[in-house]
Order: sequence, then C-alpha cells, then structure tokens
Amino acid sequence: MRFSAVRAALAAIFLGLAVAGCGYNTIPTLEESAKAKWSEVQNQYQRRADLIPNLVATVQGYAKQEKDVLTSVVEARAKATSIQLTPGDLSDPEKVKQFQQAQQQLSGALGRLIAVSENYPELKSNQNFLALQSQLEGTENRISVARRDYIGAVQAFNTSLRTFPTVIWAKTFFSGTKPMAEFSANEGAQTPPKVSF
Repeated sequence: MRFSAVRAALAAIFLGLAVAGCGYNTIPTLEESAKAKWSEVQNQYQRRADLIPNLVATVQGYAKQEKDVLTSVVEARAKATSIQLTPGDLSDPEKVKQFQQAQQQLSGALGRLIAVSENYPELKSNQNFLALQSQLEGTENRISVARRDYIGAVQAFNTSLRTFPTVIWAKTFFSGTKPMAEFSANEGAQTPPKVSF
C-alpha cells in the first residue's frame, strides 16, 4: 500500500514536470507579453495626443492664417483618439488597420503643422514651441520603439501557436486563441522621398 502511494506521488511529480516543461505556459505568457507591449504603444500614442493641444495653441498664436492646417491637426487628433483598440481586438486585422490609419493621418497632419512653422521665424524661436517640438520628436521615437517591441512580442506569440510543442496546446486547450495582428508599413514607405533643391 505504501509503495503504491509513493509511485502515485512520483507519477504526479513527473506529470507536473512534464507539463511544465512542454510549453503549456508559453502561449498565455507570450500573449500577456504582447498585450503589455500593446499597452506601451497606446501609452506613447496618448502621450503624443496630449502634446497636440499645446502645440496647436502655440502655433495658433503666431500663424492665425494657417487655420486649415490647425483644423486638420485637431480633427486628426480627435479621430485618432476616438479609435480605441483593446487587447481583445488585437487578433482582428481590420480593427488594427483602422487604428493604424488614424494614427498615420495624425502623423501626416503633424508633419504639415511642423512644416508650416518654417514660414514663421518668430514661432521657430519661441521657447514653448521648441520645447513642444522636442517633446513631440521624442515621443515619435518612443512610438517607434514601442511598435518595434510590440511587433517582436506578436511575432513570438504567433510563432508559438504554430510550432512544436506549443502547437499541441494551441490546438487543444487554447483552440480559441487567434494570432494577433501586426503593424504594417505605411503605403509608399518603401519609396524614398523626393528631394529637390
């Protein structure tokens, strides 16, 4: 009787080690990592959105006649902040694409706003504008890093759903788990910009 209890305990320990070492925890671990990376992407986009009202107000004080550009920035910001992507939406490529397009429109509008500032020397020398522009540039760099980290986490997660031994768990216990959508490059990103002097 005592021998069978020891065997049962040893079998339970062996089974526990086998399950722990076979990748069962890999799928949820990688999924949570990708979701955390997504949160950082959203955090950086929110940081950018928070800088925009101050930037627009500063430019508006110097460049009142640039109303169309200022309006396009405000509208693009409103659209970009209205599209919310939850971690559950990350497996829907269409929702990710809509989010990405709204953020790209905001980036384009901000680029036009910064270009307009070149026409106003007094604006370009304004300390508030220079500080906001510097913060915006830093935020754009943070967005790039956060997106890169998210793409890496999604790649690891999606790969785990298709590789051995985690594919076994993906097909059984995690059969409802879908691959997450990645960011894609902007249209025309592979085409170098034209520079003329």
